[in-house]
Amino acid sequence: MTSVKPCPATGKTANICEPELIWRPFQPEGQQLSHASGSNDLEDFYSKDSEGSWFRSLFVHKVDPRKDAHSTLLSKKETSNLYKIQFHNVKPEYLDAYNSLTEAVLPKLHLDEDYPCSLVGNWNTWYGEQDQAVHLWRFSGGYPALMDCMNKLKNNKEYLEFRKERSKMLLSRRNQLLLEFSFWNEPQPRAGPHIYELRTYKLKPGTMIEWGNNWARAIKYRQENQEAVGGFFSQIGELYVVHHLWAYKDLQSREETRNAAWRKRGWDENVYYTVPLVRHMESRIMIPLKISPLQ
Repeated sequence: MTSVKPCPATGKTANICEPELIWRPFQPEGQQLSHASGSNDLEDFYSKDSEGSWFRSLFVHKVDPRKDAHSTLLSKKETSNLYKIQFHNVKPEYLDAYNSLTEAVLPKLHLDEDYPCSLVGNWNTWYGEQDQAVHLWRFSGGYPALMDCMNKLKNNKEYLEFRKERSKMLLSRRNQLLLEFSFWNEPQPRAGPHIYELRTYKLKPGTMIEWGNNWARAIKYRQENQEAVGGFFSQIGELYVVHHLWAYKDLQSREETRNAAWRKRGWDENVYYTVPLVRHMESRIMIPLKISPLQ
């Protein structure tokens, strides 16, 4: 008896995915892609040298077997950086006061060489969860640097007073510890103005290696306008979470840059392989605070 594996996109047992459930490529508004016999519209949508890439992706799917933890396989070997991302939901009437307080205190920690931590970026969410602040920290030296910093902050009277005052302004807060993907560039300060998009993907357990394999090949399609800022995956906090950070001139530039990726051979295959790995995804458009190294 022939063994038939379930379709990766639908989970159903069948020889092929049901046509109506196959993930379809991006289609610009006003442009109709014909599926009639003899039509080449779908193939012509991509660049001329990518003919058949979408159809090949239905049959070619190879993931190297791994035996190590994904944190070892996917993170950078040459650095020991650890990242912390913070999400602070602020009482609406306190957002301006929160920003002022943050801008007065956090740069001191960033500039103090006695603290092995540095600010990567600070933002307010523009589109997404409202009245929210997002902070991204880097700890040079990994977990020992994180613990060193935390122990010193326990005796920092100014910081303790800052936390006490800040707590009056917050509705809730949460954080995660992250590692950076080896195939992304390390986030570096940028002159502005930019808007930033934080795309958060919650993956199915056990799929992080496959996600990394596909994005390691696909990241080249998203660097034409230097929009790729950083890519991270969670280590402590909610697990199997990926954060991709992008920079754009404005929302129109974001749309044009993302649409252009679909005309590059191979991008459609990356989307086809990674969409079935995702349980939930979220996009935040963020505006940098005055103190953010990423402007």
